Amino acid sequence: MPTTLTLVATDTSATPPGGIAEVLNTLLFKIVDNPVNALYTGNFIGILAWALALGFFFQHASDSTKQALEDLSQGVSGVVKMVIRFAPLGIFGLVSNTIATTGFSALAGYSHLIMVLLISMGTIALIINPAIVWFKTRRNPYPLVFTCLRESGITAFFTRSSAANIPVNMELCKKLDLHEDTYSVSIPLGATVNMGGAAITITVMTLAAVHTLGIQVDIATALLLSLIASVSACGASGVAGGSPADPPRMFPVRRSQRNLHAGCCCRFHRWCNSGLR
Repeated sequence: MPTTLTLVATDTSATPPGGIAEVLNTLLFKIVDNPVNALYTGNFIGILAWALALGFFFQHASDSTKQALEDLSQGVSGVVKMVIRFAPLGIFGLVSNTIATTGFSALAGYSHLIMVLLISMGTIALIINPAIVWFKTRRNPYPLVFTCLRESGITAFFTRSSAANIPVNMELCKKLDLHEDTYSVSIPLGATVNMGGAAITITVMTLAAVHTLGIQVDIATALLLSLIASVSACGASGVAGGSPADPPRMFPVRRSQRNLHAGCCCRFHRWCNSGLR
């Protein structure tokens, strides 16, 4: 059944991008962003691009420099692990504040949306991913799948941060005795450009929002949005928050196909910023 959201408009002024070309243009400029500005603004695409470039040239660095970088990496990972341990307290505080302010009715209104997201993510985690593992290994994939969900999936789900989950995944790869040269590159890279959860969230929330606005969405458009969201999830931020591939920026795809009025897009952008975040 279609999901209807309860969105509250605010006086925040916002101008959505004119189309998917502008979204891709923003993504490109984030890749070549100044490294200091990328760190300051949490631009993980830019951080990753600079990390890859520096890592390539650090191959020829001295052993002492490589050891210093390794020690720095271990120190940062330790700090992140400590922060993750306090994540349940932060989540408890946020939920408590929401319930105290709006009551249980606000959470009940989003229960349908949460169920759609959970079912979609469960389908990927328990059906699609195991099928890929079986196709590659021709062995029972579920012991590996359940190990990954227990060790990494729960932390990733509740922190909503693929960046914060990098140390957890690195530790899991060590337990699985994987090749370090492989997972030391694939884990940070996959935390930014392989975000299936972000693609699901972008698609579901965008379709729920346009349904709330009374815009009819046919199957072809929904499939096109899903495809574009999967590609654009490469630009999703590694932490909870704004990114170049969030629902307000994906809405022009629908607008361009139905020639919707720009005011409707602006209203949707304001509602998403106030009601979905």
